[in-house]
Amino acid sequence: MAAGTYNNPGEYIEHHLTFFAKPVGEDGFWTLNVDSLATSIILGVIGLGSIWWVVRGATSGVPNRRQAFVELLIEFVDDQAKGIFYQGDRSKFIAPAALTVFVWVVLMNAMDLLPIDMITIVLGWFHLHEWRPVPTADVNTTFALSMSVFVLSIYFAIAVKGLGGWLHEMFCAPFGASPLLWPANLLFNLVEYVSKTLSHSLRLFGNMYAGEILFLLLWLLAATSPAGTLFAILLGLGWAIFHILIVLLQAYIFMMLTIVYISMAHEHH
Repeated sequence: MAAGTYNNPGEYIEHHLTFFAKPVGEDGFWTLNVDSLATSIILGVIGLGSIWWVVRGATSGVPNRRQAFVELLIEFVDDQAKGIFYQGDRSKFIAPAALTVFVWVVLMNAMDLLPIDMITIVLGWFHLHEWRPVPTADVNTTFALSMSVFVLSIYFAIAVKGLGGWLHEMFCAPFGASPLLWPANLLFNLVEYVSKTLSHSLRLFGNMYAGEILFLLLWLLAATSPAGTLFAILLGLGWAIFHILIVLLQAYIFMMLTIVYISMAHEHH
């Protein structure tokens, strides 16, 4: 569906920002954004499946282009983990988890580079008139990712320090072990956990949502006149090239924070 088929710009933007949502249960208290879930799962299978396929066929001789690219990607992520994580064997979990996060988030972010109206036309053939193709422009997706990192941080903190050691840190650090300071210590640590989780998710969501809005505004400009179309194409091309940097940078930042937060969980205070 093209922008010109809508009654006004607000209707066009509202339509493209509407999720394909399905309520769960009779009261509809829980709602699943099917588009975010389906796109995330499909991209995850494609991304990690492609890496598995290349690695499975890797040879010790001169690598082909696919193998060389994957080897560079794995080496790049491993170097980043090596510079932050010193508390154990990073190859067991940290580096693979960081690689998973980076590849998955890059693919989800890159969906923003696809022309939304062309996607709408194709999905319209299957009677899917409401579908947001960028999972990371959905705060539920980014918050789920950051919550997963939060859970991993708690798990590793307890695994390394023991439940008693972790609880001791929660109540006795950073201000001291006096019982009078326990409430202040607990509040401080809870605020730290909450703020890290929120900032981890909202940074990625905010950047991708802003990019999505800007692309929609450019497509609206293209529908105004032939001159607007030409101007929108030039601006859209420039923004798309710059947005490639944003797509990669936001995935890199999310990956690095994932490594940092899990690494911090291994530290003793």
